[in-house]
Amino acid sequence: MDSVNSSLDYELTTIDPDVSYTPYPQRPETYIVPVVFFIIFVVGVLGNGTLVIIFLRHRAMRNVPNTYIFSLALADLLVIITCVPFTSMLYTLESWPWGVVMCKVSETSRDISIGVSVFTLTALSAERYCAIVNPLRRLQTKPLTVISAGMIWLLATVLALPDAIRAKVHEVPLSSTNKTIFVCYPFPNITHVDTYTRYNVALKALIYYIIPLCIIACFYVLMAIRLHASANNMPGEVRGAQSVAQANARRHVARMVLIFVFLFCICFLPHHVFMLWFYFHPNADAAYNDWWHATKIVGFCMSFLNSCVNPVALYCVSGVFRAHFNQYLCCQDPRWPRNATLAGNCETSFNSTFRRHTQGTTIENQSIYRKNTIAKRNIQESNLINLDTSNKNELNEMGVKNSLILRSEMQLDKGGFCS
Repeated sequence: MDSVNSSLDYELTTIDPDVSYTPYPQRPETYIVPVVFFIIFVVGVLGNGTLVIIFLRHRAMRNVPNTYIFSLALADLLVIITCVPFTSMLYTLESWPWGVVMCKVSETSRDISIGVSVFTLTALSAERYCAIVNPLRRLQTKPLTVISAGMIWLLATVLALPDAIRAKVHEVPLSSTNKTIFVCYPFPNITHVDTYTRYNVALKALIYYIIPLCIIACFYVLMAIRLHASANNMPGEVRGAQSVAQANARRHVARMVLIFVFLFCICFLPHHVFMLWFYFHPNADAAYNDWWHATKIVGFCMSFLNSCVNPVALYCVSGVFRAHFNQYLCCQDPRWPRNATLAGNCETSFNSTFRRHTQGTTIENQSIYRKNTIAKRNIQESNLINLDTSNKNELNEMGVKNSLILRSEMQLDKGGFCS
């Protein structure tokens, strides 16, 4: 997030670079962090890159929730490609070697990625709330979803502009080692904390973490209340197999979004805790110890780890995405995803393989039963026609009605479980 590439937060120990500066070869993070970042880079590029390919190549995957997932994957790819390689070198090289342009690009892309991630999770939570509370009213269409995703990117870019303008390479002389290092830093002063720096840290904690998580929590509390009330108020005879399956599909997607939110919350918590403590504690220099140093390093790594965990979570939870991942990464038989696409293009793509198979079998059996029932009715009607020709017109009308009923039910079966 903020000052991820700065020597103040992740290279030097205190605000004053002349106080207790530890040489790089004596720091354990010099050897640990580059390995962690290499894993983040490989997993993030493969996972998010595959998500982008899945969304672009499979039309059936382009529903409302997956459009937001696609936006998340793009944001994660942005920070992994433009920020992770350069930031990981901060623990190998003491001085920033890539100049002012890459300093600004690295800081800006980091803030844009975090903004897109947290705002998209908020939009996903709102979309799931609307889908559960108003399942028959399609407030979120695909064009509206694309516009919402575009507005999220625009908002995240605008919020990242201050760091893009302020970020620059500072020259820091180290009297203890008689040398000068160059540091990429998003704040105007590197040797002391000013009002702008404190406001920047506090606002980012509010805008990128606290406020969005509170909004998401409100949506999920309202969803839980609504689901509990609808489960208690719905009579048993009203709960058809189709409506129950649709409700289960929507709950499954809501749980998936909640997993994304939980991962985001965990990944950025240590970072925000350290930043708020470091910039607002009156004696941060004196109170800085091994505990806070470990919190700083863990928060630094986990904030980047968030860019590669979403594809892993999707693979573990979603049978549809798992099949596509296996197809592209493991060269497994893609026959199941094709059948899934033909079976129901508007099915929520987060449904597990087992749930999809069970629901599809149930609907197929129900359709066969309806067809047999209608056929029996038609046979009985034809027998009645032979016995009483005076009712012929009435029976023909009844047969037409039955045919219309059968056609409408078959169309309903064909529609799948739209979220």
